[in-house]
Amino acid sequence: MLQVKLIVTGDDFGYCPRRNQGIVECFLAGAISNVSLLVNGSAAADAAKLARRHNIPIGLHANLSEGSPVCEVLKTNSSLLNEDGFFHGKMGFRTALSKGLLNMSEVKQELKAQVELFRELTGHLPPHMDGHQHIHVLPEVRHVFAEVLEEYGIKYTRVPIEPGLHNCDWIPQSLMDFYLGVEEDSFNTVDVFTRHGIRWPDIYIGLSTMGKNMSVSTIWSAIDAAMAQLPSEAPAAPALRRRTVTIELMVHPGYPSVPPVGGCGEGPDDFSQSWERLHELQTLIKPELQSQYKTRNIQLCSFKDL
Repeated sequence: MLQVKLIVTGDDFGYCPRRNQGIVECFLAGAISNVSLLVNGSAAADAAKLARRHNIPIGLHANLSEGSPVCEVLKTNSSLLNEDGFFHGKMGFRTALSKGLLNMSEVKQELKAQVELFRELTGHLPPHMDGHQHIHVLPEVRHVFAEVLEEYGIKYTRVPIEPGLHNCDWIPQSLMDFYLGVEEDSFNTVDVFTRHGIRWPDIYIGLSTMGKNMSVSTIWSAIDAAMAQLPSEAPAAPALRRRTVTIELMVHPGYPSVPPVGGCGEGPDDFSQSWERLHELQTLIKPELQSQYKTRNIQLCSFKDL
């Protein structure tokens, strides 16, 4: 029987105390197996303490798009900042990049500063590092990101190419357009990451199952669709020869943020204040989901277990 190792990663750990609480509850319930830390999050230090206390596997969620930089010299007069002194935002970062307004040496400086702060907070380097709002697969940024991972010996990342995404007709067109852009950027990133010796799970899931779209059935549909397409689509098809397939399921559970508490310097955004964070938490801890993992020979693990 094919063995499946499933990494369920709770993103945005450190965003606010309520997100931290929800993510820890999910981990203790066996619903997630890994977390990704926003070191510029308002509750990052508390998140690192919680990870140590509960032995939660933790990696770095590199952030160049929301809030404030952690590198002191970039907090003023940097190409990474808008006129209000904060990062450009999810779409603003992409616009600034497309116009050639971002200094890649400053991108590298900030990424390295975030790795160093992660080490300061946790006592170790991150076993994996990905990008908040998928900034790490963008043109130009992908090269700098890969250099930083190679320099620090960080072996694992995320490549957000979700098999079956094109068939998800419940996703609004505006959101699907963004996802398809992420997918195209990811395909163009594969060779770059490969050249730098960086690895990632065989399958990525998490776009079609985000927020209100998450249910036990949509998670299983996404896993089934991905498994069916693995030999032909995934860059890591040799997994089939070793009879083990690795999957990362990206999730965003938590209790909704309550302003003004939370965020990465600007206060909490609409995404973090949404009821959908609690919906994800409640879905992930459902006993029927976890019992199906056992039935299907799926073992939850973290990146350090690969």
